[in-house]
Amino acid sequence: MTPAELSAAVLAIVQDELARRGSAGLAGTGEAGALQVGPDDVTLERPKNRDHGDWALNIAMKLAKQLGTNPRELAAALAAGIGAIPGVAGVEVAGPGFINIRLDAGAAGALVKTIVELGENYGHNDALAGQTINLEFVSANPTGPLHIGHTRWAALGDSIARVLTASGAHMVSEFYINDAGNQMDNFGASVLAALKGEPTPENGYPGTYVTALAERVREQHPGILDETPDAALALARETGYQLQLADIRESLEKFNVHFDVWFSERTLHEPDASGTSPVESAIGRLRAQGHVFEEDGAVWVRTTDFGDDKDRVIRRSNGVYTYFASDAAYYLDKGDRGFAHKIYLLGADHHGYVHRLKALAGAAGDDPEKDIEILIGQLVSINGARLSKRAGNIIELDDLREWLGTDALRYSLGRYPADSPLTLDPELLKKRTNDNPVFYVQYAHARTHQVARNAQSSGVDRSAFEPESLVHETENNLVGLLAELPRIVAQSAQLREPHRVARYLEELAGAYHRWYDSCRVTPLGDEPVTDVHRTRLWLNDAAGVVLRNGLGLLGVSAPERM
Repeated sequence: MTPAELSAAVLAIVQDELARRGSAGLAGTGEAGALQVGPDDVTLERPKNRDHGDWALNIAMKLAKQLGTNPRELAAALAAGIGAIPGVAGVEVAGPGFINIRLDAGAAGALVKTIVELGENYGHNDALAGQTINLEFVSANPTGPLHIGHTRWAALGDSIARVLTASGAHMVSEFYINDAGNQMDNFGASVLAALKGEPTPENGYPGTYVTALAERVREQHPGILDETPDAALALARETGYQLQLADIRESLEKFNVHFDVWFSERTLHEPDASGTSPVESAIGRLRAQGHVFEEDGAVWVRTTDFGDDKDRVIRRSNGVYTYFASDAAYYLDKGDRGFAHKIYLLGADHHGYVHRLKALAGAAGDDPEKDIEILIGQLVSINGARLSKRAGNIIELDDLREWLGTDALRYSLGRYPADSPLTLDPELLKKRTNDNPVFYVQYAHARTHQVARNAQSSGVDRSAFEPESLVHETENNLVGLLAELPRIVAQSAQLREPHRVARYLEELAGAYHRWYDSCRVTPLGDEPVTDVHRTRLWLNDAAGVVLRNGLGLLGVSAPERM
């Protein structure tokens, strides 16, 4: 029995009990006085003490006050019905009204076969079904290589994207290319100066990576220095930009980070067939909402109406659009593309953007508390980190990946909340011991494959499945944890916290190793192969599926040999 099946059965019993007491219980009935109880209210939780059962419910405490009854009395009434659910071995009421449910071994173990049969789809759920989400992260200026700060957001953003998708959301991951404005002119001037062998200009970009870019530009345009100054600058800027952007894409792909959309800021300033650019259109659309005013020759958006600390200029008195204008056009464009919810992942130095972006959502007619979400990440450092000789005083993503490995970096960055400052220990990340969390989890996965290979050579296959034979304490615990993956994934998606997946995998790996030490899949010596061995092979393979799926949600590989 899967948790979803048990939850549905319990919900039916709750509905029957409410109907018996004269209160319609179906969620969303809208009837006067009716309790609105649905699937989300029947939340199964794993008891911390497994002696209390396989699952626990607090539904009686949620409903008792509304029904004007004692929680324990309601829990007792519900427990009687739950006890009759096929596969439930026992139910008891505990404390102020908790309902503890114990499944029989067969019902609990039946999930094992389901997991193996579902394979890579196990863990997927519909917690966010119907939601359309645009997730923007990294969004680095295309004027240099990605650094350690981008690395953390790349890992976290991609993992968030994976759990959102696994939870049923229609989700698009997006990189906003800041390819307009003065920084691009300064970048082009820096590349051109390097081509000429001149010092980096004021406000330019230093570093040997610029020199290397300049040489690549020269390879594509051997006669660039023979062009007029303006033409040479334009070539240096555009070619250098395209080369640097390609490097950023390659760095991210090597880090197992994929973006569905690469959105160019420049397109927001390009006129359409009517001669109006998205930035110009944005002003008109915000004006129609009643939040635009003019003062001192400039055009403003009254963002203070939505909690911003000051109103924002969207077009200066000299006719130049501000960066806020691009923000507005970009936000509106996301809505035009059908994304009701927008998530922005920003670095630790972008706290000032939170109120600004929320106010922008309000000015656009959206709900700032519902339709936009801004996550701020804290700084990350690495003991003994190697600064890039190529890029100057920064730590590059490519250097980190080559030094520590994609798996170690992805897992380590993914196992901590985004809002916690983080210092990584490179010596620990390179260890092939159980002290290294990623090694510990990957080794558990590799061990499931080693067990399967040994089983095959010993004549153990999956031709029989008797879940009722999985009665050892370690088996009960392992099966219980395997059942948790869909809930963990859904919770990680809803809270935008993929670190919950990592911590779950570590607990699961520990449970698997303990089971491995206690229960044999292959018989000893001349012992015959029995259906117990065959059933345990199912359990072993189910553990492998869950470990592999969980690692995949973190963008980490699941090796079959280590």
